[in-house]
Amino acid sequence: MNSIKGIFLLVIALAFQTSFSQKDGYWDKTRATTEEITVSARDRIILKTQDFPEGTTEVVFRITLLDKNQQMAGSLVSVLKAIPDPTGISQGSAGAVFILSKISGEDKCKYAVFSSADLATKYKENGKTDDACLVQDTPVSKDANLLSADKSACMKLNSGNLWFGFESKNWIMNQKIILEVVPWVDNKLSRGWTVENRKAIIDQCKTSNLAQKMSNSDDFCVCILDKIQASYKFKEFQKLLPMERAKAFKDFGNSCFGESNLSTTVYNDLRKQAAGLAKQGKFGEAIIKLATVINDGKATALDYNAIGNNYLLTKQYGKAIKFLKEGEKQDETELLIQLNLAHAYLLNDNYTLAKAIYKEYQAQNVTDSLSWTQKMKQDFENFKKVGIQSKDFERVLRLIN
Repeated sequence: MNSIKGIFLLVIALAFQTSFSQKDGYWDKTRATTEEITVSARDRIILKTQDFPEGTTEVVFRITLLDKNQQMAGSLVSVLKAIPDPTGISQGSAGAVFILSKISGEDKCKYAVFSSADLATKYKENGKTDDACLVQDTPVSKDANLLSADKSACMKLNSGNLWFGFESKNWIMNQKIILEVVPWVDNKLSRGWTVENRKAIIDQCKTSNLAQKMSNSDDFCVCILDKIQASYKFKEFQKLLPMERAKAFKDFGNSCFGESNLSTTVYNDLRKQAAGLAKQGKFGEAIIKLATVINDGKATALDYNAIGNNYLLTKQYGKAIKFLKEGEKQDETELLIQLNLAHAYLLNDNYTLAKAIYKEYQAQNVTDSLSWTQKMKQDFENFKKVGIQSKDFERVLRLIN
């Protein structure tokens, strides 16, 4: 009674383990190999499997030797219906025994598995198994095994087929051998999206205009990859015209950009980069970063103020006025814009307009803790540091004081 209970618990444990480790794929029964071959006494023969479908990561094979007039009790394909995925086989001997044939003859043979036709042909000629990826050197009447890409050299090296070589150990009579091979197809890999192919899409994404705006474009490019994988098999995507692929990248990129907080992150990164460049005195590079924010329609009044300030520091006063006026339209109460606008008029030789602005806001603060006059003095000092001089600086200071 205890032994029956123990077996029952073992079965439950195996089923429980399998249910939490199932792989996403299927046994491809339509491209299974089922061959009945006759091996002459003391002879060797090789047999090529059916072409494995794209995405094959594992194969199960079964070899059965039958005596005269014996018939198979059940095919390997029918047996595998009871095993949801290769995990149930790879867990140990229980799975391997389950897929063994119920009957086999008394005859025995050796066999070897090869990853190429050339290696198999050499085996047929000389019987050497040095280049085999799997060797059964002890004669057997039946055998079964799982070959996986993770553990077996046969699957790591295979080119879409395997070659089985058999050597008869019957010195007098012919042998009848049944070879069955069933591939397991990974659903994701069956669409052709190998690691190398996915990496190629990621690399291409990182060269896009949107990705280059980001300090870290990994999440963005993975989002595009997921959408491409869901919409196309790899070969389908490769067959698109260059303009069609470019449009797919653009459309999926816009979708990914809009579906997440990437937009906010990207433009905040650009603002931070611009501020850092300005502190280093790289005002032209800062302008480029801020221009991206503005051209994409994501600019705030402070973005216009920042680009206007950088134009002032590069002595591009007309452009400074243009962008500061745009910022004023967004928020006419932003005094940082008003102060920079006064500076721009002053440096552009329009003292009258500058004077009116300096006088209008002289009693106010530009921030909660910085007065208009203090900020104006700081700005004049910064102008001098970058080589911008004006006789009107002292004139304005006397006016305010």
